[in-house]
Amino acid sequence: MFKHHDKIERNSVLLLILTVILVSIGGLVEIAPLFRIEQTIEKVEGMRPYTPLELVGSKIYKREGCYGCHSQQIRVLRDEVERYGHYSLAAESMYDFPFQWGSKRTGPDLARVGGKYSDAWHVRHLVNPRDVVPESIMPSYKFLVEHDAQISGISADMEVLRTLGVPYSDEMIQNSTSDAVIQASNDRDADALQKRYGGKLNVQDFDGDPNKISEMDALVAYLQVLGTFVDFAKFEPVKVGGDKKK
Repeated sequence: MFKHHDKIERNSVLLLILTVILVSIGGLVEIAPLFRIEQTIEKVEGMRPYTPLELVGSKIYKREGCYGCHSQQIRVLRDEVERYGHYSLAAESMYDFPFQWGSKRTGPDLARVGGKYSDAWHVRHLVNPRDVVPESIMPSYKFLVEHDAQISGISADMEVLRTLGVPYSDEMIQNSTSDAVIQASNDRDADALQKRYGGKLNVQDFDGDPNKISEMDALVAYLQVLGTFVDFAKFEPVKVGGDKKK
């Protein structure tokens, strides 16, 4: 295709220069859109940052490598949409650092798992997956019930995430520990928590043990909100050019 390619291949300096130029062009094409991220990600009604308890749960999800077997990305393919629900939107991952799209599915996609099963189902599944899915090869995570959730230091994570663009307010950060305790309880006043985060919020004892806030509480709280923020009955995708689809 390039009749003089043999000259370039024999000239190491010229080959190096042209390689750097081409790699730079490719890098700019990928990096430049990030400086216009506010226009790259379509604004979607209903999105909110994770609560402190959900954020602790997301840390446990990443710590245990759940992304290695479960993706959180439903592609725009008919079989995926029919099985898992509406295809994933970029906005749904805007507060995930790092995002959890994944590249492999040993187990099902979890992008829309929120609300699909009860808390008790999730706890039983995590304690012994074979109890609810006989053919499962997933390991047991029974220890999550025994370990206390590390909620006291989550405010530091929220402060870091705020520097990355997650809209945590000073009030959210200051009340992070109490908000986590309230969300994992059945008998506490959650009005202030609801006011701070709004949207769809699950407030309950997730692991069935009201005497402690376990890592199981946090992980189930996180799983139960995946894919629940956007009301797709009201969602209207934007066409190229900015006009909403009619």
